[in-house]
Amino acid sequence: MYHLIALGIGFAVDLLLGDPHAIPHPVVWIGKLISAAEKLARRVFPKTAPGENFAGGVLWVVVTAVSTAVPAAVLYAAYRAHPAAGLLLESVMCWQILAAKALRDESMKVYAALKEGEPEKYRHAVSMIVGRDTAGLDDKAVTRAAVETVAENTSDGVVAPMLFLALGGAPLGFFYKAVNTMDSMLGYIEMPYKNIGLVPAKMDDALNYIPARLSALFMLAAGAALGMDVKTGWRIWRRDRRNHASPNAAQTESACAGLLGVRLAGDAYYHGELHKKPYIGDALREIEYGDIPRAGRLLYVTAALSLLVFGAVKALFLVI
Repeated sequence: MYHLIALGIGFAVDLLLGDPHAIPHPVVWIGKLISAAEKLARRVFPKTAPGENFAGGVLWVVVTAVSTAVPAAVLYAAYRAHPAAGLLLESVMCWQILAAKALRDESMKVYAALKEGEPEKYRHAVSMIVGRDTAGLDDKAVTRAAVETVAENTSDGVVAPMLFLALGGAPLGFFYKAVNTMDSMLGYIEMPYKNIGLVPAKMDDALNYIPARLSALFMLAAGAALGMDVKTGWRIWRRDRRNHASPNAAQTESACAGLLGVRLAGDAYYHGELHKKPYIGDALREIEYGDIPRAGRLLYVTAALSLLVFGAVKALFLVI
């Protein structure tokens, strides 16, 4: 029950405060661990495709083990000292694992820069939240990129970690964040990450398979609550949910595109290399700056519905 209460408190604090930059963030530490482990793995293992693939697997095991064991040990000590101390610490951990407000705030910086109409500003703002090259993007492309990021990370940054928090408390939440962070840092198909990032990318795909589909369904329900076009949202999700190299990314992107009535995705450059990507959604209307805050509202309601459902199921199991 403490895990469930901590999740509720952490979610509420996240909506209120987001991620204050003055407070050290555990995901930054996980990122430093990944960088150090990658450098060591590249020195130790053979510089061949099989060698780097194996190195990526070892790296994945080490990073996930440390990222789970350390918070588990600290949390165990806190709960042993006093339940209130454990609850307080776990609430802070849940707050730091979730990223609803940070995701919305960063996307709204793109929205504000677009309204100013200065290309350098809105390209820089969107480069902070996307992995693609942004130097050549116009205002419409920047808007699409921001909406896609909010839609995709509704699952990766909020619903998926919330599910793991509900299942196993903060330690399992940090396990998920470690897997997701490794994918974001190493999971590229270009060199020098193509081989060493293979296992981290595949494990992230596997771990997000169920959360991504739950997120899409919650998003469609959120669209209904917000008075959006759920019929089109359902149709586009059913049609385009596999229109991505990742088995998971298009799940929420297609639901969002259908609910908003816009077309997302398409070709994009990553590290100077063109990636051919299918479109997601139909251009029932031209995408506009206001779709960014609309995606943000969709994110918040989706997160709230997820918390209610996960919390209710968790509470039911505790009672049984």
